[in-house]
Amino acid sequence: MFLLAMRSVRQRPGRFLATLLSAFLGAAVVMTFQSMQDTAGQAGIDASSAETLRTAASVVGGYGTLLVFFAVASTLTVAVRQRSRELELLRCSGATPGQLGRMVVGEAVAVALAGSVLAIGPAMLGGRALLGVFHDSGQVARPVGFVFGPVAPAGGMAVTLLAAAGAALLAVRRVTRGTRRRPRARRFLAYAALAVGAAGAASTFGLSAADEALMAPPAYGAILLSVGFALLSPRLLAGVLDRLPVGGASGWLAVRNLRERVDQLAGILVPLILFTAVSTATLTMQAVESAAVRDSGLVKSVDAKNLETLNLTVVGIIAVFVCVMLVNSLYAATTYRAGEFGRQRLAGATPGQVLGVVGVEAVLLTLTGVFFGTVAALAGVVPFTAVRGDAVLPDAFLGVWLAMTAVSAAVTLGTSLGTARRVLRVPAVGAVARAA
Repeated sequence: MFLLAMRSVRQRPGRFLATLLSAFLGAAVVMTFQSMQDTAGQAGIDASSAETLRTAASVVGGYGTLLVFFAVASTLTVAVRQRSRELELLRCSGATPGQLGRMVVGEAVAVALAGSVLAIGPAMLGGRALLGVFHDSGQVARPVGFVFGPVAPAGGMAVTLLAAAGAALLAVRRVTRGTRRRPRARRFLAYAALAVGAAGAASTFGLSAADEALMAPPAYGAILLSVGFALLSPRLLAGVLDRLPVGGASGWLAVRNLRERVDQLAGILVPLILFTAVSTATLTMQAVESAAVRDSGLVKSVDAKNLETLNLTVVGIIAVFVCVMLVNSLYAATTYRAGEFGRQRLAGATPGQVLGVVGVEAVLLTLTGVFFGTVAALAGVVPFTAVRGDAVLPDAFLGVWLAMTAVSAAVTLGTSLGTARRVLRVPAVGAVARAA
């Protein structure tokens, strides 16, 4: 099966480009921040600089690990689902589920290994640039030089390979099991995340404005709430579609298509919800904190500068990965519908009408993801602002929210419509014949 996996990668490399890109970006991010561990471990470095570097490596490295798994998992899930006919044919030819799993995992690991190797060079450049930022802000002493030692490549490769193997195994098990699912475990995890997130956000009222860890409870509360909403995304989307009045032929057909593909579209709602919640909550709370420090006339401490740098870096990483996840998922999902678009055109629909349906679907997905992401963000922002400042909702919230919503809408609409337009260039008869 391993040899079959290698032949599959060599014969159809284009199929694995999305996985390669996710693995490459994930390994580059993890290696970049793990190189701060190598830099902090060199001889002669002062304690304050070493603490700053290790904090950046541990905090952002942890976020990076989770994002690598989500990005690779979403990409592989869509890719494996599109190969369901191929996998079913192999099963009919005598392959066992275990053999299919080893084949898909072997493909994923091979692609992830290639992405990890390619990421070493960019990670070294990124590590130098990151250390330069710490130098310029005074968080790390100037004499501290950059070191790219064994921790960075080992950590990046280990995280990327494990994420690829685990995500591939989960994806192939979903396909081979067919309709047998375990919704109870998913619902339990979702409700647990919502309960813990709400408790974390509410615990902010028990702290004072002078507490150094004031931002932690609402931030983690918003993150956990967004995770809970993301796990419940199929049910949330179904509930929105049942209550959303959409008129016109394109709107009716878009709602009908979304209802038929609720479970498949969860991979698109997850990054939308997480991105809106985490980026909006983090940037807004950081703006409130910076304004409070500026109004008090105090100078930011090294710890405050570290926190601000980490917050902005985490949001930047999330923005990059959410774009990758959305583009990969939307591109694969729209390309997979070439046969459906062909049948609609043979039934009398014009290319403009098909694009209209795809556009309405993208708008509905964006609105759903942004709405629940905003709810999670507000659950963290409101308690933090009430304790740290004088207002319930800060002035910075609207600007940050509009910017994050614009990014989500641009990526979702741009990818969906651009891919659909490309798919529609294929003659309707040829598209239906390929899908048959």
